[in-house]
Amino acid sequence: MYIVQIASECAPVIKAGGLGDVVYGLSRELESQGHCVELILPKYDCMRYDHIWGLHDAYRDLYVPWFDGWVHCSVYCGWVHGQVCFFIEPHSEDFYFDRGCYYGCNDDNMRFAFFSKAALEFLLQSNKRPDVIHCHDWQTGLIPVMLYEIYKYHGMANQRVCYTIHNFKHQGFGGTDILEATQLRRPEYYFSYDKLRDNFNPFSINFMKGGIVYANAVNTVSPHHAWEARYTTISYGLGHTLEVHQDKFTGILNGIDYGFWNPENDRYLPYHYSADSFEQKHYNTKALRERLLLREENKPIVCFIGRLDDQKGVHLVHHAIYYALERGAQFVLLGSATEAAIDQWFRHEKEFLNNNPDCHIELGFNEELSHLIYAGSDMIVVPSNFEPCGLTQVIALKYGTVPIVRGVGGLVNTVFDHDYDQAHPPEERNGFVFYELDNIALESGLGRAFDLWGQNRKIFEQLAIQGMKYDYSWKNPAQEYIAMYDRIRHQ
Repeated sequence: MYIVQIASECAPVIKAGGLGDVVYGLSRELESQGHCVELILPKYDCMRYDHIWGLHDAYRDLYVPWFDGWVHCSVYCGWVHGQVCFFIEPHSEDFYFDRGCYYGCNDDNMRFAFFSKAALEFLLQSNKRPDVIHCHDWQTGLIPVMLYEIYKYHGMANQRVCYTIHNFKHQGFGGTDILEATQLRRPEYYFSYDKLRDNFNPFSINFMKGGIVYANAVNTVSPHHAWEARYTTISYGLGHTLEVHQDKFTGILNGIDYGFWNPENDRYLPYHYSADSFEQKHYNTKALRERLLLREENKPIVCFIGRLDDQKGVHLVHHAIYYALERGAQFVLLGSATEAAIDQWFRHEKEFLNNNPDCHIELGFNEELSHLIYAGSDMIVVPSNFEPCGLTQVIALKYGTVPIVRGVGGLVNTVFDHDYDQAHPPEERNGFVFYELDNIALESGLGRAFDLWGQNRKIFEQLAIQGMKYDYSWKNPAQEYIAMYDRIRHQ
């Protein structure tokens, strides 16, 4: 099958969050299973050019219809760690991708509407006719709209679209200016409720809603998050649209790259280990204590790795630090805040706990250190407010670090409670789950983990080993995507 992925990110060349990891990881796995995959990305001025090999002109004069004229673009091709990527560079006074950032501009909606238009125009003009166009998040939500309302009539009638939603919180909005720019025009047509009109703002079109309405298949990044999107407020107003289009909506769990996240050959670890040599993990614990100046004592180490923001349940992260210390454990935090107030809060905590030999707070992100924390910790806490899929708990499982998670999104699909999980026998359980968003709930999960560690270390270690044996690589998710592609190809 010939698949073209169109996205605003692809790790490691363009990475702002998990989206980039997914686009790269899925593409690589699809290729390894025998499919032809190409990626189309914006050519940002600030992307990591050192991760692109052989960047060259691929299509020098691409003229993209825009408003009542054209925007001249160049398309470059290069290999990002083996993946063929095309980068679109507009030569426009708007400097859409020469901003020194990926997102956060006042005209993001116009920037990515242009990218979507340019990506389709590139496919059309270069005679690329993929079996499936796979789009990601709000930035590419208008691609299925333009494909079926414009490009279908210019030689692209056989292309099918899969649309993956990674985060419902950011949906992309615009007015008649977007319709004029993309040459969709006809506001009276697109502003109807069953097309692009936002479910709550009659004066706005919704990019993500357009993707859901027009794509042949729609999914989000875990089965439980798909259920949440339909039946709770987590879809941020798109629940009814998902209800109308329920027959084409599903959840497929993200995978992780075990070539990069694997304690058996991790280049960042001083000591390698596996489920069969679990006792070697202890040497990484010792190395972690030495590096972070934690005292060498027979105590469990709890960690948190990730963004410090409301989505990640930051108030529970804060409580977990003090609860762990109160219970005689050690706590390691690695993360950066997304808001000034949260950053200030945790800088205060770092200063307050600076001389505590059982706690280390590292504000910022350090790739090398994150690997050592995963390997050296006994437990990881993931108390998310919402979590479409979640990667930290899956990485932790591979490293034999027992996850204590809140029962939302993909956390439910990957972590099975040691005491209470009814769907899995004891030998298949791998962590602890709590459900409410308060301190008492967190303590119920974390407290049970501490009790097991203190009272029966052998069973605790067996729980960790059971987690290491789960396969959350891209192999199975890729097969689910291939089945979805096959289904829509024959529609």
